[in-house]
Amino acid sequence: MIIMDSKAQLTVDIISKVAQGKISIINAAKLLNKSRRTIERYLQRYQQIGIQFVVHRNTGRTPSNKTPDDMKRQVQSLIKEKYYDVNLQHLAELLEKNENIQIKRETLRAWAHDIHHVKRAKRRRSQVRKRRERMESAGLLLQMDGSPHRWFGNEKSCLIAIIDDATSEVHAEFFKSETTEGCLKVMRDHIANKGLFKTLYVDRAGIFGGPKRCNFSQMQRACEELGIEIIFANSPQGKGRIERSFDTFQDRLIPELRLRSISDMRSANHYLQSIFIPEYWQQTIAVNARNTTSEFTPVPAHINLDDICVHKEYRKIRNDHTFSYGNRFYLIDSPLKYSIAKQKIEIRKQFSDNFIACFAGRQLAVSEVIEPTKPSMYDMEIQKKIDAIELAEKLGNVSEAARISGCSRETIYKNRKLLKEKGPLALKRAFRPDIHHKNRTAETIEKVLIAFSLENPHLGQVQVSTQLRTAHQIEISPAGVRNVWLREKMNTSALRVQRAWSSLAVA
Repeated sequence: MIIMDSKAQLTVDIISKVAQGKISIINAAKLLNKSRRTIERYLQRYQQIGIQFVVHRNTGRTPSNKTPDDMKRQVQSLIKEKYYDVNLQHLAELLEKNENIQIKRETLRAWAHDIHHVKRAKRRRSQVRKRRERMESAGLLLQMDGSPHRWFGNEKSCLIAIIDDATSEVHAEFFKSETTEGCLKVMRDHIANKGLFKTLYVDRAGIFGGPKRCNFSQMQRACEELGIEIIFANSPQGKGRIERSFDTFQDRLIPELRLRSISDMRSANHYLQSIFIPEYWQQTIAVNARNTTSEFTPVPAHINLDDICVHKEYRKIRNDHTFSYGNRFYLIDSPLKYSIAKQKIEIRKQFSDNFIACFAGRQLAVSEVIEPTKPSMYDMEIQKKIDAIELAEKLGNVSEAARISGCSRETIYKNRKLLKEKGPLALKRAFRPDIHHKNRTAETIEKVLIAFSLENPHLGQVQVSTQLRTAHQIEISPAGVRNVWLREKMNTSALRVQRAWSSLAVA
């Protein structure tokens, strides 16, 4: 049986009519859009074997260059189990490197489509933007940004990177989050390796001194001291070089870290800076600048990067040469020839929790001043009761001690018994829920309030007070509603919802 489509059927019909002399060879060539030689060959084959001439001789045969099915199944199994988060180009490289399997990219695409394991391309933006050419020389413009992502392990971390606009040379490091300290450290390490650059191109985040920080930040201050100009981008597309680099990092680096079972930040930073960037990024992504003259300049001898790329704050020195920082007091121990009271001292906080105090570029020795803490209200109350008990023992007369201390004889007897049996903490006045204060809301009103709050847990204290006044004719202030909620531990909507569900479950 021969199965023919419409095109093959038309070819058979026309060639049969040519054989019968009803159509000339020239007209048949025009109808089939073939050459005269092809029509003659069709006619010769039709006269020899009949309508089978329309079937190609290779039909049903296995191509000589076909990839074996075993290899196809092996690659598809590797895609499902091992390389499920790798793009096609990266997959071809990993198969050749790790599995010694060399497959073309389009063949891989077809195999991946068969098992529905193809990373789809991102949606193209509709807005048309003018392409900006790279800078001519290295060091003219560097772009910096951070990318929070689940790079390794189960927790999110942030990759902070700085990239040269002219050459795409990059320096990056993992941190727990995008912080000022992380950005300062990345910039400091890049300057130490390459030198000072001219301009830093960043977004308007608060770390870099955007409107959130009133146009001031530690990064701005450090760049100003180093002579680096900061330019703020008006859109993410403006700093597309660093944005596209994060796409490459997420596409390439995450599978590499997973395949090497890297799940801690220290190992990830070591692999990123020692293997991934030198062996892949520098060899594949980085390009040569159009101008071979670099704009990087060596760091001057009088500049210490560790004194600039730190978090700096200023405090005013008191008359006794003390200052406060982090809710603590510190005393200047360094010998000084003249008083520096009323002057500002510079606090340089390192990347750890430690800090150093400097004045006029000189590091000062400081020590923490331990001040006595003020006693709390409860401590004063306990001490007052103990003083009354000691006064009664000293005078040997409880009535006289009660008159002097301003309390009753029964109170002194009771407190002396509590102190002897349970210690000083027993003298602390405890809240007695069974005793109703004279200003406390009536129990009937509290019950109505609690029931209404559980029925409407989304309402706030002002709305509950208004609703009770209009619907139930109950006069209670918003503060009174709040006090009842605090006493019943239902002062948030989540707690009220939880209590309402628990009451329904019990019912």
